[in-house]
Amino acid sequence: MPTKISGFSLAALLVAGALAGCQQKAAAPAIVAAAAPAPVVLPQGSGCGPAIGRTQAVVDSDVATGNLNKPVGDRFSADLAHASAACAAGRDGEALHLLAAAKSRYGYP
Repeated sequence: MPTKISGFSLAALLVAGALAGCQQKAAAPAIVAAAAPAPVVLPQGSGCGPAIGRTQAVVDSDVATGNLNKPVGDRFSADLAHASAACAAGRDGEALHLLAAAKSRYGYP
C-alpha cells in the first residue's frame, strides 16, 4: 500500500534535500605545474663528434621527459658510443654511417 505524504512533509523533504546539496566541500587540491625541463644545449660545429653529441643530447632529453623509454634510450646510446669511438679513432665516414644507421633504427631524422 503506498504511503501518503502530507504537503508539509513533502516540503520538509524538499528543503532538507536542497540543504544537503549546499554542504561545503573540501577545497580541491591546488594544481602544481611541473617544472619545465632545462633546454637542451646542442654541441656546435661540424664533423662526426658534434653530430653524435647533438644526437646524444636529444636522446638524453627524450629519456628524461619520458618521450623515449630508458631501455630503448640505453640501446640507442650504446649505438652512439660505437659511432663516437669510430669518430675518435679518425674514421669519420664510418662514424657518420653508424650515426645514420642508429638514427634510422630508432626513428630519428
